[in-house]
Amino acid sequence: MKHISGESKMTSEKVKKRAEEALKKEAAFGEDLNLESYAYAESDMRQIESLEELDTSDRSIASEVGFDVSGKKTSGSFIQFDNESFLADIMMQQEGLEVIPIREALEKHDWAKKYLWKAVPVDVDKYTATSELNPYNGYFIRAMAGANIQMPVQTCLIMKKNRSVQNVHNIIVAEEGSELHIITGCATPSDLERSLHLGISEFYVQENARLSFTMVHKWSEQTDVRPRSAIHVDAGGVFLSTYAVLSPLKSIQTFPKVRLRGVGAKADLYSVVYGSKDSYYDIGGSLSLEAEKTNGKVISRSIATDSAEIVARGDLIGLSPKTRARLECDGLLLSDEGAIRAVPMLNARAEGTELSHEATVGKVGAEQLTYLMSRGLDEEEATSLIVNGFVKLEVPDLPPDLQRSIDNAIKMAVEAGL
Repeated sequence: MKHISGESKMTSEKVKKRAEEALKKEAAFGEDLNLESYAYAESDMRQIESLEELDTSDRSIASEVGFDVSGKKTSGSFIQFDNESFLADIMMQQEGLEVIPIREALEKHDWAKKYLWKAVPVDVDKYTATSELNPYNGYFIRAMAGANIQMPVQTCLIMKKNRSVQNVHNIIVAEEGSELHIITGCATPSDLERSLHLGISEFYVQENARLSFTMVHKWSEQTDVRPRSAIHVDAGGVFLSTYAVLSPLKSIQTFPKVRLRGVGAKADLYSVVYGSKDSYYDIGGSLSLEAEKTNGKVISRSIATDSAEIVARGDLIGLSPKTRARLECDGLLLSDEGAIRAVPMLNARAEGTELSHEATVGKVGAEQLTYLMSRGLDEEEATSLIVNGFVKLEVPDLPPDLQRSIDNAIKMAVEAGL
């Protein structure tokens, strides 16, 4: 992969130097990728004027990851294809919300630059370094102080070019006292040849703000995915994350890190992985409890079919007294060739922090199947019922419409896999 210059990245020479020094730094987890095997192209700022411009194929791809192509049930929309074309739009009557391309935000707001590479260090590994040193697009979403944005903002990132890299850098800011809900989908056509998605996402939840982030991934069997996400939550802030990857892929490795920095801050991370074919999934999450009365949980549900391999990680770090966090890793095997490995990590560094974990991995029980089949279901129907019950996630404090969207997306993917 060659590095393309000539585009202002709005970052200092010091940041660029740190990136250059990390270009060969392997990630802590997951398969190491040869970045030279992917093609890199210049990004383009061509703008889509309306969702009505999307053709039938693009509409179908976007819909599969929860994107409402009508745009009627959202407060704003952002959609991007590869590194090129995009749409950024908000409802005319929606005050206190900003949805614009990241490069436009960095040019428009000098203060926006202070969020760039602040939560995610540029030298985490070769993937963050490569992202900085090559052209990118992505989105900037901001709920202004006190704004109550009840209808969700939706985003969609689609890759269509074979053997290419989609390089995305997103910044999301929920200012003091605001409320914001985001639904995002990332997808490719099912026949896309080997490609790479690099996704840098930095979240900032200011005092007493609430941010929910729901993400659905659906990739081709030849796609490698390397998201790098970090979240800062200030006093009284709440961050809710629900992540679902429900399709086969080449490999994915992601480990979002949340810092609960202010008194009473809270974060809950939920994930559902439906692994199939010979895909490799290395997915987890970290909570760092850095102030009194901070709390949260990391909950994962993993299903492995075919010869899929899943690693479910969770890391809880107690750095302050009067803090509490819980880790749950549950796995369900539907084949003899599949594998699930739960890796819980608890690190209590302060007196008065309470950290706990529970991990279970097993197969569908014969007794469960026998009972359901005795009630008139065949084996496939019985297995489907068990699996749907296993992956169902009840996310407290999530708006009912968002909960229904999550339930429907997971149900469709599970039924398709079975």
